[in-house]
Amino acid sequence: MKMPSARGPLSAAVIDALARSPYDFTLDPGDVSHEDLHLTLFVLYELHYRGWDGVDDQWEWHPGLLALRARLEARFEADLRELVGDPAPADDVPRTLIALTSDNSGPSLSGYLRGRATLEQFKEFATHRSIYHLREADPHTFAIPRLGGKAKAALIEIQIDEYGGGVADRMHQEMFRSTMTALGLDTEYGAYVDVVPAVTLANNNLMSLFGLHRRWRGALLGHLAAYEMTSTGPNRAYGNGLRRLGGDADGTRFYDEHVEADAVHEQIAAYDMCGSFCKAEPESAGDVLFGARCVLMLEEKWAEYVLGRWSAGETSLRG
Repeated sequence: MKMPSARGPLSAAVIDALARSPYDFTLDPGDVSHEDLHLTLFVLYELHYRGWDGVDDQWEWHPGLLALRARLEARFEADLRELVGDPAPADDVPRTLIALTSDNSGPSLSGYLRGRATLEQFKEFATHRSIYHLREADPHTFAIPRLGGKAKAALIEIQIDEYGGGVADRMHQEMFRSTMTALGLDTEYGAYVDVVPAVTLANNNLMSLFGLHRRWRGALLGHLAAYEMTSTGPNRAYGNGLRRLGGDADGTRFYDEHVEADAVHEQIAAYDMCGSFCKAEPESAGDVLFGARCVLMLEEKWAEYVLGRWSAGETSLRG
């Protein structure tokens, strides 16, 4: 991935450091802005995925970068706790997840895209989503070696579908690349990191935060469950919206596939994955629900931002 432009002094310092061979250094994040915080976290997290063009792979586990990341993660976690509260236990996690994901009181971005969005707005939507969809499923795969028994088997069952059963062009990542091609967008991995705002990066950083820390394995499962359990209706709307705008079968295949697959995944995620995990580790039930609440709230804030910009006649992208 090409390194993005800095959004403040902290991301500028990190980007400057990564352009060199690894060396000893420390950085004080100071009073970092929201944009600077989330771009810096995204840059640091990407070292654990596919890396950055021209950046030495030895930076991945550099003590100075890990110390900085820990301080930024503490700020991010504090923001999340302020937003959704601390993890709290629950007796019946699957039923609680169903209740959480059945709340339709938030802004309906999917409804807008289905019936009102212009082609340019749909392209913007796909631009935001490309940051995750071009590596779809990868953050949740970090949980596999951290689980056992039925929860592990259920997660693997979901991930097998996400990765197309081992067939490259059926991987959801590749299906979304076809959607971007149909929309005339750049399909290069991470091509649009520079133009998406912090509210988009925060959604991606959330799953990396949960995925890279074993202590948050329960939150990562709750995150995935909330994704799967709120996917079918919106993806049907996205597919229909793109067809309304002239999208062909190649362009809508990604959304149509999710309508079918996630209708099955939502039951597996709630009962077989999260339910089994909480039976094996009841002390982690609060973490599962915390992860679900975090993604639902951050998605709501992102939808409010995008719809707000569009209603004002403005772009939802930076620059």
